[in-house]
Amino acid sequence: MAEGTEKRRRRRRALLIVLLCAAVLLLGAVAAILVPILSHHSAGGSGQTLPAGFVSEASATGADGRTRTEGGPADLAKITAGDVLIVRGTGFDPKIGIYVSICAVPEPGQKPGPCLGGVPEGAMQEHEPAAPGTAEPQSSVWITDDWAWRSFATQGYDEGSDGDFTARLLVADPAQQNLDCAEVACAVTTRADHTAVNDRVQDMLLPVAFSR
Repeated sequence: MAEGTEKRRRRRRALLIVLLCAAVLLLGAVAAILVPILSHHSAGGSGQTLPAGFVSEASATGADGRTRTEGGPADLAKITAGDVLIVRGTGFDPKIGIYVSICAVPEPGQKPGPCLGGVPEGAMQEHEPAAPGTAEPQSSVWITDDWAWRSFATQGYDEGSDGDFTARLLVADPAQQNLDCAEVACAVTTRADHTAVNDRVQDMLLPVAFSR
């Protein structure tokens, strides 16, 4: 009887130890994800001056010393819902994920937005990200190499590059719940993802207009 009781106690202790170890591992994983977000410091602005007209490419040297280039189709003055824009970037910081979408042009120094397209497709569940430049066109593209978020993103930065990417951006309807690009100035925009939401160093804009 006593021997059976002791065995049950040992099993309970072993189970408790396993549960404690699992809890420690879980807390460690959560900390590894949250601490970089909470402790991230803005690198400053991207250095871009918004182009006066419709251009197919823009470059700027940011406060971090990186020269970023964002390029798109030749004619952004007459885009239409359903178009697929091939957006290319070079020189972006691969340690900071970005969203690529069409957003309202912000006041200088402010975050671009609101944006067409909403949350990137697939961002709410884990999946195998597409190879760079091969993802199905989406109205909001999420690019990151962060180990914690890569399996939720649309794709990563180009392999073997230093912050280059090719995104296939599906042009959404210009009038949505919180934005009408027929009424306000909009642009094909890159901006830091939620892990560095207040960092403006990855912000690049190419003005667009929708065909009427």
